[in-house]
Formats: sequence, structure tokens, C-alpha cells
Amino acid sequence: MKIEKIFCHILFWLFLPLPAFADMTIEECVGLALENYPLASKYNTLTSFKEIELSDINKVWLPRIETYAQGTGQNIVPSYPESLKNVLQQMGNDVKGLSNYQYKIGFDINQTIWDGGVSKIRREMENAKDELDKASLDVELYPIRDRVENLYFAILLTDEQISINEQTYSLLLANLDRFRSMVRNGVAMQCDADMVEAQAMIVKQNMDLAKKNVETLRLMLGILTGKNLEGERLLEPQVKSILPGENLRPELTLLEKRMALNALSDKMTEVSLMPKIGLFAQAYYGYPGFNYFESMMNRRFSFNLLAGVKISWNIDSFYFKKNNLRKIKLSAENITAEKDIFLFNTRISATQQNGKAQGLYDMIESDKKIIELRVKVRKAAESQLENGVIDATTLLAKISDENIAKLNERYHKIDYIREYYKLKYTLNQ
Repeated sequence: MKIEKIFCHILFWLFLPLPAFADMTIEECVGLALENYPLASKYNTLTSFKEIELSDINKVWLPRIETYAQGTGQNIVPSYPESLKNVLQQMGNDVKGLSNYQYKIGFDINQTIWDGGVSKIRREMENAKDELDKASLDVELYPIRDRVENLYFAILLTDEQISINEQTYSLLLANLDRFRSMVRNGVAMQCDADMVEAQAMIVKQNMDLAKKNVETLRLMLGILTGKNLEGERLLEPQVKSILPGENLRPELTLLEKRMALNALSDKMTEVSLMPKIGLFAQAYYGYPGFNYFESMMNRRFSFNLLAGVKISWNIDSFYFKKNNLRKIKLSAENITAEKDIFLFNTRISATQQNGKAQGLYDMIESDKKIIELRVKVRKAAESQLENGVIDATTLLAKISDENIAKLNERYHKIDYIREYYKLKYTLNQ
């Protein structure tokens, strides 16, 4: 039984799942940040606004109904000529004429048949405005990518600093043990050991400070992405080539949407010149009716109905057409100028970033050779120390040179990758 229990315990520990540490890429962090940023919620709001506006525009085809009730008093009303009135009275007809007090209750109906294409252009303009607003949001959100990438590379750089300082710290501790042994054997002075120990403490201080800094940077990145990054390993991005390509910045899309909306304004100017056709109907119950002669003979309330076709043409638009078209043309020229300026500036930035990245790439190749030489020099110094040729100060200088060479190589590598991503940010690739 004991053997079976031991066997079960072994199986349990063998198949116990190890804590998983997920890997995060820079693209995943950017995607999470864009989804998590509060401004992203405005996309749904804009869509809702567009649906409401389109619904209102479509209602232009519904009949317009107006109900009313009115009572009026007039000092003068239509009446028969006195000669005709006398004749009618002689014939036995009592002619009262229209009353000075008149009453109506009724409704008017207007139904648009053709609005000259205004509603069609209004729908197109509303869709274009929605696209413009969303493109504007894209522009506002775009800098989030830069913030995330800067934090991401700051974490990578700090992690590299910690890693190299840990190597240097281990190297100093190994040499400290060597010095202490030499002090015990009387072939080195205590001050030499103290010097190495002090340097090890300085490296440890820098390492602890870097760990605190990277914790803060991870917390900031976690706030942006909305994800707890504790235990997450940030992968170093891979760079294949630095080749500037097509500019896909959201600012260019925004300018294109502005140009499209401006073109629709041109169309609206044209359709506003067209006449409008519609049906109408008027109905009321009251006094007097449409038959004034009947209302003059008796003052009874009656039901009255009028219907027809109406063509209306507002020629005011002709007065402003020329100036409106000029303003639209000037607006288009202004948008084109803004686009040219933006492309010019981004082209300069892309050229500068590409050149800097190429320079860093060349430095990385020489950094590897420098590290090899610094390691050889440091190992030779350690050998010379054992033979009493050099002192602790010289050895520490060689260790420091090796540490700086390794840091430079990693800094140049990550700077190269960061410059590549700056170029990607400049071109939105």
C-alpha cells in the first residue's frame, strides 16, 4: 500500500500543470490598447446617431398633416351689391350676407412626390459625415499606438539592462571570492576586495532600481491595454527589412472623407435649384364654406374639401449658386494642400528614420566584435590578476568595459527595432 501511495504521489507531481506564462507581442498590446481606450466607445455612438439621422431623412416621404381650429372676427366681409340685395329681398329671399364671425376646424395634408433629389443627397451626406467622424476618431486614437510601442520598448530596454547587470553582478561576485581568497593567502590587499565589493553593490543598486522601473512601466502598459501583464513575457519584435512603402496614415483617410463630403456639397448646390412636386389636400368643417353664396343665404356649418397637385420652385438658390460653388472649390483646394503638406512631412520623417535604422544596423554588427574583444580583455585581466600583474582597479575597468559593450549592443539592437516601428508608425504599416 505504501508503494502504491508513493507511486500516486509521483504521478501527481509529474502531471501537475506548471504555471503558464503567456507571451505577448507588440501588435497584441496595441490591439488591446485600442479596444480598451475609452474613446473607442464613441464608434457605436456615431453609428446610432447616423441611424437616427437617416430615419429622419426618410420620413420626408411621409405625408405632413397639420390640424387646426380657429375662430375669427372681421370688420368687413364679402356681401351682395345693394341693388342685387334689394332685388332678392323683393323676391322674398332673406339675404343675411356673411357673418363677421367665422369658425373652422380641419386639417391640411401635404405629400412630397419629388423633392429634386435633395433627400437622396442628404442620405449620402449623412453616410459621408458618419465616415468622416469615424475617420476623425481613428486619427485621435492613432497616437495610442505610439504610446504603447514606446512603453513596450522601454520595458524591453530595461529588461536587457537588468539581464546584463545580473551577468556583471555574478562576474563581480566571482572575482570578489577570488580577491578574498588572495587576501587570505596574503597576495592581495583588503582594499582591493573592498573595491570589488563596492562595485558589486553599485551594480546591485542599479539592478534593483531598474526592476522597480520596469514594474512601473508594466503597470502603465497594463492600464493602457486593460490587461494584467504580471508574468507576461514581452517578445522582442522581429525585423526583416526597412523598406518605406505606401503611406496609410489615418490622417490621409480623414482628408479623403473630407473631400468626399465636399463633393456632395457640390451636388447639394445643384439639386437645391430643382423644383419640388407634391400633392396637397385641405379639409375643414366650419363657416363659411367654399360656396360663399350659400353661406350668405344661410349661416350653417358645412364640410369642405380641396385637393390638388403643387409645383414649387424657390429661385433664391440661383442667387447664391456661384458663391457656393466657389467656396466648395476653395475648400477642395485647401484639403488638397493639407494632404500635400502631410505627405511631404511624413516623407521627410520616413527618410530620416530609415537612415537612422540602417546606421544602427551597421553598429550592431560592429558591437558583436567589440563584445568578443572586451570578453577576451577581461579574461586576460583575470589571468594577469592571479599572476599579480594588475590590481583591482584595472580589472574593474575591464569588467565595466565589457558591461558597457554588452549594454551598447542590446541598446543598439532594440533601438534599431524601435526605429523600424517608428517608421511603421509614420507610414501606418
